[in-house]
Amino acid sequence: MNPSLLDYLKSGSLYALPHHAISRVIYKLTRIESSLVTPAIKMFSKAFGVNLGEAKEADPSSYLSFNAFFTREIKPELRPIADAQIVSPVDGAVSQSGAIREGRIFQAKGQEYTVQELLACSDEEAKVFNQGQFVIIYLSPKDYHRMHMPFKGDLYEQVHVPGRLFSVAPHTVKTVPRIFARNERVVANFNTEFGRMAMVLVGAINVAAIETVWDGLVTPPKGKTISRKSYQSGEVILDKGVEMGRFNMGSTVIIVMESQNPTFSSELIEGMTVKMGQAISQ
Repeated sequence: MNPSLLDYLKSGSLYALPHHAISRVIYKLTRIESSLVTPAIKMFSKAFGVNLGEAKEADPSSYLSFNAFFTREIKPELRPIADAQIVSPVDGAVSQSGAIREGRIFQAKGQEYTVQELLACSDEEAKVFNQGQFVIIYLSPKDYHRMHMPFKGDLYEQVHVPGRLFSVAPHTVKTVPRIFARNERVVANFNTEFGRMAMVLVGAINVAAIETVWDGLVTPPKGKTISRKSYQSGEVILDKGVEMGRFNMGSTVIIVMESQNPTFSSELIEGMTVKMGQAISQ
């Protein structure tokens, strides 16, 4: 879908904002424990259409901080893990999905970026994905914000890539060039039965923290350089459907796979909603 003039106007205003400063303030505010937390949760839920009935703790007063509410656990029976080779790692809406062509990932009409840029890896490492595929899933503020494994993986590297914190709402994805390769992100690299797989957890304005289950809070970070942590084979093995991380506020997850076997479902079109655990392969 082509971007509208309104899309450009809304996105243009973001360039001048102090992304990190705003996000650090949100980080502190969402962790305050006070009597204002419950009414804030009720107002937020009403404004964004949050279905609290799906939460393990459905009572807004049970959350001590807004962040505890935002990263709430969901009732497991409501997100069964499909008997499919690949399942959705999150609740959200598909932004794009398809084959990697000439080392490039399609973002939106007229917008693309390289695998090497996205993963902050060497040219040789990027070439591993030349015949691969990708899917991009956007999490809105109302969604469940824990990320799970799309299939079993053996973690060998975590990469933190500093960057901007543009909103990743649909209007910015259509208008801000290379947005996912410019925003701050955490790349989790896995060896799997289907070859190499990277899960990219993309930060955004107000996304004041990204966590992984093996390393805890990864952002906000100290310093402005790319950092890497290596893991021995077998040190962190996560099964399909197991939680691997969580966002604070809405953002985007990108799965990049070396192989096109199994193939992502052809039904994964722009705007399609998916639930964590839902089958997304052919």
